[in-house]
Amino acid sequence: MNPEEISKKRNIILIGFMGTGKSSVGCKLAEKLGWTFVDTDALIERKESLTIPEIFALHGESRFRETEHEVLHEALRQSSQIIATGGGAVLRRENRELMLERGWVVALTAAQDIIVRRVEQDPARPLLQGNARQRVAELMERRKDAYGFADVTIDTTDLTVEAIAELILARRQV
Repeated sequence: MNPEEISKKRNIILIGFMGTGKSSVGCKLAEKLGWTFVDTDALIERKESLTIPEIFALHGESRFRETEHEVLHEALRQSSQIIATGGGAVLRRENRELMLERGWVVALTAAQDIIVRRVEQDPARPLLQGNARQRVAELMERRKDAYGFADVTIDTTDLTVEAIAELILARRQV
């Protein structure tokens, strides 16, 4: 990678299905690097003055995805950040392109049973309303190829947050 390309990739962007550890790992990486941690879901809630479940209930997923795109675009104007995206941020082509242009993209994965255990009791996950196990399976199947554009993929199933952060830093290209 030439110096110009490296300067553009000035953030580490964590992508992956819900419950793979993006926020926890992002906080740990930011601490280790002395960088800023940015959680796009938190930015969305701040911008809309609503929780994510409220946005989904009042305005639907399409409004949420539009706001998600706006906050991601704004966040990626900065540098030296660890950015944790929502699990569906990768569904929009423009988001994927922007992430690759402005950061080093790390996909976090985990076994389906682990994800279910991590998220099934979380009321802040509007896409899991109803049978969480079934919804996770359906969403994982629909998104199985959505994270493949990442620069690196790390399976978080059997790893601690510390171990995941160390793996990312060992493979780091930013």
